[in-house]
Amino acid sequence: MTRTSSTVPQSRAGVATAERGIVMLDGPDGVAVTMTAEAADKTGKSLIAAAEQASTQRTGS
Repeated sequence: MTRTSSTVPQSRAGVATAERGIVMLDGPDGVAVTMTAEAADKTGKSLIAAAEQASTQRTGS
């Protein structure tokens, strides 16, 4: 991903819920995604791994 001056990372977390076997992720600014349980599991693991990597890339870390 290329970062430009108009790209500002979101600091507010999304909220995940489950209903009738579907996972719904409601994010900031109206972002909404529905996923299967399997896709949500893989997405969650990928997000955790990326967050851990990003935290080591911060300036001064």
